[in-house]
Amino acid sequence: MPKILAFGASNSRRSINQQFAAYVAQRFVGYDLTLIDLNDFEMPLYGIDKERENGIPAEAHTFKSLIADHDLIIISFAEHNGSYTVAFKNLMDWTSRLVSSLWADKPMFLLSTSPGRRGGMGVLEVAQKRVPHMGGFVIAQFSLPAFNLHFSPEAGIIDAELSEAFEKQLALVVDYMNKGKIER
Repeated sequence: MPKILAFGASNSRRSINQQFAAYVAQRFVGYDLTLIDLNDFEMPLYGIDKERENGIPAEAHTFKSLIADHDLIIISFAEHNGSYTVAFKNLMDWTSRLVSSLWADKPMFLLSTSPGRRGGMGVLEVAQKRVPHMGGFVIAQFSLPAFNLHFSPEAGIIDAELSEAFEKQLALVVDYMNKGKIER
């Protein structure tokens, strides 16, 4: 059975991006889902001196193993000042010290959302550019603006136009995964 690794790239305990990543991952029927919380990967801020003194934290090794063990990665990015959250960037920084191809050539579905009208588009643009340089293969991407207005935990994306746009992106990923004939 194909395996999905999904998470919100935020350490907020009430992360809307975690909620969104979980919703999207659950749309993949017949997949084994692993939903992680970045709070379980808290490490000191990366620095070469810390790495030399203490080595690479166990959490980075665990994250690397999770990536290797899954067939599709779904990330919903929270935006802090137009880029990644510190929690996500720190996890990437530590884990990338273990492997040069952080995302291990895995197919990825990149998402973002925020309470604002741009829906985290700034960070999604950053991720779309950076992920391929770190070994990720972006299949599709989607940004959901005004999360509190356009999303319901019970119904999902409730704006018809946004829902249609999302379904098109979801279909690209499902089609890719089905054609890839990934089996475990």
